[in-house]
Amino acid sequence: MPERNHSSVTEFILTGFAGLHQEYYGLVSAVLFFVYLITLIANAKVIFLFATNHSLHKPMYYIILNLSVCDILFSTTTLPKIISRYWFRSGSISFTACFIQMYFVHYLGSVNSFILFQMALDRYLAICYPFRYSLVLTKSNILILSITAWIISKAFPLMMVIRAYPLPYCASNIITHCFCDHIGITVLACTDRTPYATPAFTAAMVTLLGPLAFIIFSYGSILIAVYKIANVQGRLKSLSTCSTQLIIISLYYLPRCFVYLAQNVGITFSADVRIVIIMLYSLAPPMINPLIYCLRAKDMRESLLKQFCKRIVPRKAHVAAISNS
Repeated sequence: MPERNHSSVTEFILTGFAGLHQEYYGLVSAVLFFVYLITLIANAKVIFLFATNHSLHKPMYYIILNLSVCDILFSTTTLPKIISRYWFRSGSISFTACFIQMYFVHYLGSVNSFILFQMALDRYLAICYPFRYSLVLTKSNILILSITAWIISKAFPLMMVIRAYPLPYCASNIITHCFCDHIGITVLACTDRTPYATPAFTAAMVTLLGPLAFIIFSYGSILIAVYKIANVQGRLKSLSTCSTQLIIISLYYLPRCFVYLAQNVGITFSADVRIVIIMLYSLAPPMINPLIYCLRAKDMRESLLKQFCKRIVPRKAHVAAISNS
């Protein structure tokens, strides 16, 4: 039977970086605002390039489009509140708003994981089964996979919220984090959290490790397939097509796996160090990913250069016309 909600807590307080001196509040808020602004502009540019360039309407770029949308939504879910924590000294968040934020943090994290699964599938089919690639990964199939990822990712986060929301919260309301997440909230409950924590941990592992297992399998298969190519140039070309996806996947999974493994082998971090690591692997990839697309993906790079040239050339012509008049 779920606990009835006898909570005396009406709001939570997000500590952010608990050990940070007030003299650095302005600097931290400015840095976080810069990260948020760059994330919005860079990912919006990717979406704009996709919308205005028919050459990008390929399966891989449909996947990148989903990732950009997910990155914008995740950053918008988490960053504005923590920016206001340091900019306006406003660390409080209402009881219900905290659970809404928790839902979107875990939901968008799940969506991200399934999008990376699609990236690995794209490269696996392109290199291991090149003749079937265009038959299997059609635009319609990618659309179905993408819609499925956005829908099925709702299940586990919704279950977490439904089970955690009714718990009695009658003691501390201080969350030692920059945003509301399941662990940060449920540790404050005045009850044994084990029956609630175990299903949540299992759900997180399925969402994280399920796609990761396929990613490891797919890139292992890719390495074997590339090794069989006799031509060295052919090997390098095949590997180069995977580099963009591999960098993005590594940015997402490696820090998370490090944190989980460190906790299991007994390596402990201070609260501030742990929060910094979590913030880095949560907020750095959405800002860096568009840069990786534009530098590493040939079609995206060419589309960006075309946009740049369209703006620069008319300006030069306008300046020349003025100088000649």
